[in-house]
Amino acid sequence: MTGTTVVLVVDDEASIRRLLRRALERQDYRVIEAGNARETVAALAIDHPEVVLLDLGLPDRDGLELVPVIKRTGTALLVVSARDATEEKVAALDLGADDYITKPFDTEEVTARVRTALRHRARRENADEETVRTGDLEIDFAVRRVTKGGTEIHLAPKEYAVLTELARNAGRVVTHAHLLRKIWGPAHEADLEYLRVTIRAIRRKLGEEVQSSCIRNEPAIGYRLIAG
Repeated sequence: MTGTTVVLVVDDEASIRRLLRRALERQDYRVIEAGNARETVAALAIDHPEVVLLDLGLPDRDGLELVPVIKRTGTALLVVSARDATEEKVAALDLGADDYITKPFDTEEVTARVRTALRHRARRENADEETVRTGDLEIDFAVRRVTKGGTEIHLAPKEYAVLTELARNAGRVVTHAHLLRKIWGPAHEADLEYLRVTIRAIRRKLGEEVQSSCIRNEPAIGYRLIAG
């Protein structure tokens, strides 16, 4: 996915844009820059980036307002922001951001998250994909079968629904609110204990400890199924 992959870096600080540009160009991405919302919208229309790295603190518009605008283009979107409040992270992810990275950041982590977001974007575009694999875990959507190390795992309906929603978004943080709305319905969006009990049951049936589980906690935000 490198070489011709275009990454748009949106940040009002030129030093941050330069730092990200150098890191991304070392991975053979083609990098374009925008310093405000107006330039971002223009770059989306002209350059058609596959990935956007978006700072939320822009001088002419709040970056959160740009999240749905960017996602409508089909691009992968990673928020890279100094805003570290849980509410900000949840808002960005619920609006459609693929990931949220807090400043100060490690450039190697950023490039790794970019690769993951691109894999997720490719998965979304491949609508006929019927199987997701991570390690020795395999989820076959066509026959509703989950196997671990070749052994079939029997999940209750809610457990299967949670695991498959995470699998369809593998590598991406899925918020508590999204999972509760999607699987239990809007009336249960605040019933976090339902979700915690279900995740514990899935891990137990997969024979996984929390620390080594392929389902990672994103504290106070949601869960992420480790991809690959």
